[in-house]
Amino acid sequence: MALKLDLTGLFAGGLSREDFATRLPQAAAARDAHLQTMPAWRKLHEATHHLESCRARAEAVKAEQAPEFFVVLGIGGSALGNSAVLAALAPVYQEWAPAEGQPKCMVLDSIDPDWIGEFLATVPIDRCHFNVISKSGGTIETSSEFLVFYQAVRDALGSDEEACKRFTVTTDPVGGHFRKLCDELDLFTLEVPDGVGGRFSVLSPVGLFNFEMAGLDSQSMLEGAARVDNMCATLPADQDPTLAYALAHVMHMESGRPIHVHFPYAHRLRLLADWYKQLWAESLGKKQNLAGEVVHVGPTPVKAVGPTDQHSQCQLYIEGPDDKVYTMVKLGKHTHTVNIGKPFADSPAFSHLANRSLNELIEVERQGTEVALLDSGRPICTLELCKLDAFHVGQYFAFFEIATSIAGGIMGIDPFDQPGVESGKIAALSLMGCTGYEDRAAEIRASAASREPFVLTC
Repeated sequence: MALKLDLTGLFAGGLSREDFATRLPQAAAARDAHLQTMPAWRKLHEATHHLESCRARAEAVKAEQAPEFFVVLGIGGSALGNSAVLAALAPVYQEWAPAEGQPKCMVLDSIDPDWIGEFLATVPIDRCHFNVISKSGGTIETSSEFLVFYQAVRDALGSDEEACKRFTVTTDPVGGHFRKLCDELDLFTLEVPDGVGGRFSVLSPVGLFNFEMAGLDSQSMLEGAARVDNMCATLPADQDPTLAYALAHVMHMESGRPIHVHFPYAHRLRLLADWYKQLWAESLGKKQNLAGEVVHVGPTPVKAVGPTDQHSQCQLYIEGPDDKVYTMVKLGKHTHTVNIGKPFADSPAFSHLANRSLNELIEVERQGTEVALLDSGRPICTLELCKLDAFHVGQYFAFFEIATSIAGGIMGIDPFDQPGVESGKIAALSLMGCTGYEDRAAEIRASAASREPFVLTC
């Protein structure tokens, strides 16, 4: 039932155990500071009322509407965790063959007009229930998706009253644009808890409603998170795996390895790597430190999925620049066992595969990649999930959320803000003609006009 973190290989590429031990007190101080100002997301597993409200709403939607499709409208932290959990725990082909009695679940986390347009042209809107996720209602992508689909649902059902029944909005319980609209239209709402930022919100109603609609074991996911939270809060600093992971990665970054490759060796875990990328990048990539000094610091997370990316990225990883740290995510046991059998066993090309399994093969391929990286002096660690279930996925989420927070403390930055993202949002609102942003729009256009064009075609 435990996550297993093997850090041995991180000391293969220039990081000494002595240097690591020297920095342990600093990391321990960062952990202590984190525990003394415990963020709300860390105790979501104790907030049983969130799961109760999400479960009750899911049961009501299924009983009253029996939707064929359940559709999440959101982006970033409102979507990545939902996509990752569906990929990891729902039936692999659930978008057309869901579990019995469950809707087909989809996450529309882009405003790409072809993607949305194809959905509108293909999926029967009157058989959908939509979950709109935005804490403030100020996320322009989610707002635009809501407007598009609300219009489509109203046109299909014939009235605002009927259309409103097909939406559940997960938003701030007190303020924000969506809160006001929901109160006016009597839209059903779920709470984004105070103090829980988007990339740390997967175990809040942001994710729990989706998991309940998909028929997944939300309770076990929370219990997995609780195990990691409780153990890592009480372990001595030198035995805390979240602290060790954070410190080793910060030290490798400081010594010239700022690219951090997340390398799950299981197709079902591939979207967990996308969730990790946002968490690691948005939390740790900062212009200023806590003292207000300009530092432009942060690691660059990269996704690789084994064994596919052995054939697309590993040439670079093994023989290219030594500027990366690797985290392999391993499954101790896959859900299925697929035997290869022994057709053509007499052929030299196939004889070594006779009566073996794909389970054996994927693990030895992982080991082969690990050996190749270590032989090239590349630092690598392995995080093992005993098996793929809700409990271990909950452990995974808690592990990386805590490690990210400690890494931010070691780096001396705030891992919970995202001013760079906000500047991009402001620019988009300005260019869309949003009231109050006229001056910024003028600045953007003037800046664009001042640049000498260099445009090529072929």
